[in-house]
Amino acid sequence: MQEKIEKSSNIVHKEKRLRKIFWIVLAIILFCLLLFYFVVGVIYNRGNFSVHMDENLYFDRGLLIYDDKEYKVFRTELLAPSPQVFDDMLGAWIPEDIASRGGGSHNGDEYLAYTFYIENTSEEGTEYWASIVVEDVIKNIDEAMRIRLYRNGEAITYAKASRTGESEEGTTKFVTDHLVTSFYVPDFTPGSIDEYTLVIWIDGDDLECTDNILGGEFKVHMNFTEEAPVE
Repeated sequence: MQEKIEKSSNIVHKEKRLRKIFWIVLAIILFCLLLFYFVVGVIYNRGNFSVHMDENLYFDRGLLIYDDKEYKVFRTELLAPSPQVFDDMLGAWIPEDIASRGGGSHNGDEYLAYTFYIENTSEEGTEYWASIVVEDVIKNIDEAMRIRLYRNGEAITYAKASRTGESEEGTTKFVTDHLVTSFYVPDFTPGSIDEYTLVIWIDGDDLECTDNILGGEFKVHMNFTEEAPVE
């Protein structure tokens, strides 16, 4: 009889221990999920596009980035406002004068457009590297994304390679899945100003623009650095 009581007691203790472990594991999982959604929320609430400049370009070379010609102060980051939605559209819908509307945001209903400047405020000529990076995506929305970069009015449109590995029609393909492009600007003379306008949209003509990417998100930034980016 005593043996049965001890056996029953062991079973009860084991069940209690298992229940305790279950609730602890469940609490950890819920905490991780909440942390994940908090981090994602913080990332995407900062907008879909930002500009970053290595502080050494300012301290060592006198370069400034800004989006308002009347407010030139040292900053290492610019944040572009995002449109309310990113429904699919066609590149032909983007106004022809999008790159000549002055600094700041020029968003449309379904696309992001942002103009900013980098200026050499020093008394010596210098150089810099620029790159565009897709830092995060949800639901592979970057498969149908278009990124058009205007530099001093000259435009190049970038897209991920097609299913065959070739460039999508009318575009230059990304260097890698995350590195859109990088380029070197030499002989940036004193007083020079480079004007950049970046336009991002989801292209309705892309074969990857399907219901599978509905609700997707993306985060893109443009870097200005002293050295070439690592691919």
